[in-house]
Amino acid sequence: MAPVVHELRASGWAQCLVLLSGQHRDLLDQTLQQFGISADHDLNLMEPSQTLGRLTGNAFIRFDEALRELKPDFVLGQGDTTTAMVAAMSSFYQQIPFGHVEAGLRTGNKSLPFPEEINRVIAGRVADLHFAPTQASVDALLREGVAPEAIQLTGNTVIDNLARYGGEISATSSPGERLILLTSHRRENFGEPMRAALLAVRDAVDAHPDVRVLYPVHPNPRVEEVAHDVLGRHDRVSLVAPLGYFEFMAAMKSSYLVVTDSGGVQEEAPFFSKPVLVLRQETERPEAVSVGVAELVGLDRARIRDRLEALLTDRTAYDAMARDCSPYGDGLASRRIVEHVGRYLGQNVPTHTPPFEAPRA
Repeated sequence: MAPVVHELRASGWAQCLVLLSGQHRDLLDQTLQQFGISADHDLNLMEPSQTLGRLTGNAFIRFDEALRELKPDFVLGQGDTTTAMVAAMSSFYQQIPFGHVEAGLRTGNKSLPFPEEINRVIAGRVADLHFAPTQASVDALLREGVAPEAIQLTGNTVIDNLARYGGEISATSSPGERLILLTSHRRENFGEPMRAALLAVRDAVDAHPDVRVLYPVHPNPRVEEVAHDVLGRHDRVSLVAPLGYFEFMAAMKSSYLVVTDSGGVQEEAPFFSKPVLVLRQETERPEAVSVGVAELVGLDRARIRDRLEALLTDRTAYDAMARDCSPYGDGLASRRIVEHVGRYLGQNVPTHTPPFEAPRA
């Protein structure tokens, strides 16, 4: 949302207030500082080891209070977190128009990812404007009965950041070394599925002396435990605390390939022409898979190991995925979003931004 905030504040017609839930507190503060954004209101929701139910209940109470105090004309929320879902519902309860950024992502399976699939479906049911990153997202919303005039194809705002800052990010790799950037944190992968995926990565490192792994480990104790148990004693695996945005992008730019179960990383890695192996059974971001720069490899140890081996030994297979192809945006999504919100609110906002056209398979 950083580029949306900056675009709103530069618009000349909008007063933009940033309301934080405090979800992912340990990851949030450093990122805000890096983008030069400060919170106008912070709900500070996080508690140690709280359940989803407790988080959601507290979020509803505090969002309700905040919206009654602020009385905004419009609310923008992004993505599929519990925060996004509660922001959408709280806006609906108070009859405040809500715009959903990154709207229309679907797997069709309510448990994959969990709880994100249901969060974004709920947000989509009550949103007044839907800012869809891709044509597939537009099509999903249309199938659910959303009015075409309420949907805007914008591209994804994460690409706006890369387009703005990507050229300033320096790649730093050691000669003769190939870096695998690894992220794994999804709730539905906890336990043995995550262990199997990390064992496959360890197999690949053992088989190739020039391969090193960088794994910024999510602070959830269930992630930390398996990460350190499987990979913690390997001399060519670096388990580090979560990186700041620019540090993470530098690591991605320096990598040979990316292994992830993250959503955003699936969008960012193709921008830097990095092959992506997705540690999931299904993805709500199928575009990179469709154009051949990402592959769903699931959570089977043998399959992940085989696909890593292919990319590490077969240059033709690697080059087929390491292509200049960014199916998720052109760097202008935030501008399109702000233009559409302005017109919705009756502002005289001209359309200067061309339509987004994604690459095809």
